[in-house]
Amino acid sequence: MKSKKHIVVLSGAGISAESGLKTFRDSDGLWNGYDVYEVASPQGWQKDPQLVLDFYNARRKDVAAALPNAAHQGLAELENDFEVTIITQNIDDLHERAGSANVLHLHGNIFKMRSIANEHIFFDIYEDIHLGDKAVDGYQLRPHIVWFGEAVPMMEKAIAILQDCDYFVVVGTSLQVYPAASLLNYAPPYLPKFIIDKKIPTTGKQNNLHVIEMTATAGVAELKRIIAAY
Repeated sequence: MKSKKHIVVLSGAGISAESGLKTFRDSDGLWNGYDVYEVASPQGWQKDPQLVLDFYNARRKDVAAALPNAAHQGLAELENDFEVTIITQNIDDLHERAGSANVLHLHGNIFKMRSIANEHIFFDIYEDIHLGDKAVDGYQLRPHIVWFGEAVPMMEKAIAILQDCDYFVVVGTSLQVYPAASLLNYAPPYLPKFIIDKKIPTTGKQNNLHVIEMTATAGVAELKRIIAAY
């Protein structure tokens, strides 16, 4: 028997926004002044790989300078009483730096890079990636990020995790980016589900759904209070 109940958390850009990292949904379709498809799609890479590298090199610096906030820390603290798995749409490492032990990155990690020819050949990167930097297979290195139009290889693992948990929490996501947004529909109907966001997204009909219309930092604190009473 499991000694601790298992909480699965799906986190999105809203949780990192309170650490100063800008979000796509709050910037009129632009991401730090860039059209997202110019810097986050295979077509954008083929058109101008230097632009894409410059964009992610700058994002890497932004993430390195950011600090985990109370929402990240609150989720990490839940591990004192629960088994917790974080499934994040974010490419930053703020969950890990806050102390979360089990983090699954659906869309990749800004501190990793990979061969353009093989998504399984990847390495840690904390500086800049340059044109001409090559993986061991001789191909150009690119950010280890899942771009629009690419498959999300961690989805099957995320779905499997949802089948063996006791609570499902969605925090800081607009539920507009698929397939990640579909995870709510894969959660078993009997599971207690919590959505935390300053603007609650449309979810369709859901059983056992608890809405916490707050920022991530305030909402995670409220979640901890509610879940302790279960």
